Amino acid sequence: MNTNAESAGGLNGWTPDEDAFAWGLPGSLAPVGEFDPAGFADGCSLNEMKRYREAEVTHGRVAMLSVIGILVAESFHPLFGGRISGPAIYHLTEVRHVQPEFFELLAVAIGIVETLRAQNGWTPPARVKGKQFLNDGYYPGDLHFDPLGLKPEDPVDFAEMQTKELQHGRLAMLASAGFVAQELVDHASIVEHLARQ
Repeated sequence: MNTNAESAGGLNGWTPDEDAFAWGLPGSLAPVGEFDPAGFADGCSLNEMKRYREAEVTHGRVAMLSVIGILVAESFHPLFGGRISGPAIYHLTEVRHVQPEFFELLAVAIGIVETLRAQNGWTPPARVKGKQFLNDGYYPGDLHFDPLGLKPEDPVDFAEMQTKELQHGRLAMLASAGFVAQELVDHASIVEHLARQ
């Protein structure tokens, strides 16, 4: 095992194992198990695997928020004077007309959050030639943000919760993409589709 794997050992109870699928990171669940049809996990280094997992966890979290955001925004929209309605895929365009400075504020907020995330987990560019990698002591997706105290202390419980989060995130990525595709096809909101059922 390489030195990076040794230095990263014990993160949230996970010790990298280059002989295990995805370096032993949680996330595999029956009946699919070790699902990697594109072969991303085949022969990748520990740093690459941590980077892939960081991207998957981050995108899953954004997708979970987007699914909830789409459903809530289409059925309850008190912001901007209640003038935003219809399919969620058109809401940002409507916001641009109602409140143009919203995008500047949104960009600043996203920039602050992403800068804090990068400072927490990513190696500074001067220390790495080529690709960006996560710090050795950083577990992918662990932002040390747990205001409700939900993160388990026990490594087995943590691995189970991490697997659940990944599975929910994967489902949310598919759902979010499906919502967007459906609304682009017929220009009707998801809430309208649900009401027809």
